[in-house]
Amino acid sequence: MPAAASRATAQPSLSQEMAFSDCFSLTYPHNARPGDLIEVFRPGYQHWALYLGDGYVINIAPVDGIPSSFTSAKSVFSTKALVKMQLLKDVVGNDRYRINNKYDTTYPPLPVEEVIQRSEFAIGQEVAYDLLVNNCEHFVTLLRYGEGVSEQANRAISTIGFVAAAIDIFAFLGLFSKRQRTKY
Repeated sequence: MPAAASRATAQPSLSQEMAFSDCFSLTYPHNARPGDLIEVFRPGYQHWALYLGDGYVINIAPVDGIPSSFTSAKSVFSTKALVKMQLLKDVVGNDRYRINNKYDTTYPPLPVEEVIQRSEFAIGQEVAYDLLVNNCEHFVTLLRYGEGVSEQANRAISTIGFVAAAIDIFAFLGLFSKRQRTKY
């Protein structure tokens, strides 16, 4: 009987197995590893950072130094950003966040040592910023993959293109209908 009891305790329970597998899921932010992408859910958009270790991340913020949680409106008009190393808790504030290495299947991540070295070199640098072609997601994916990618910016560009096309169509239809009315 003692052998059977020790065998039973040696195997993890289903809840222990689930807890172990969940600790590496995208929704479990407390087990970030150096080089992981951190997605912060701000009202109306996502901010991105890269986890360095010991609770620190690297990210970019508009140059004028306003608090991270208020940068969304400012970032629309900014053309420069400062690369900062900050505590994750300070970057996140009261917002939700998750580990999201969503491009790993498309772009192979660089070795962690290289990601950290590239990050350390960038800290304190002032960089060009553009909401659509060089934003915080582009910055951290460039560090992790060597390629700047932003699905969020691509969606925004598509939306802008769709709205511009719709305006052109409505303008054409409005012009066309005015010509038709003056003809009769």
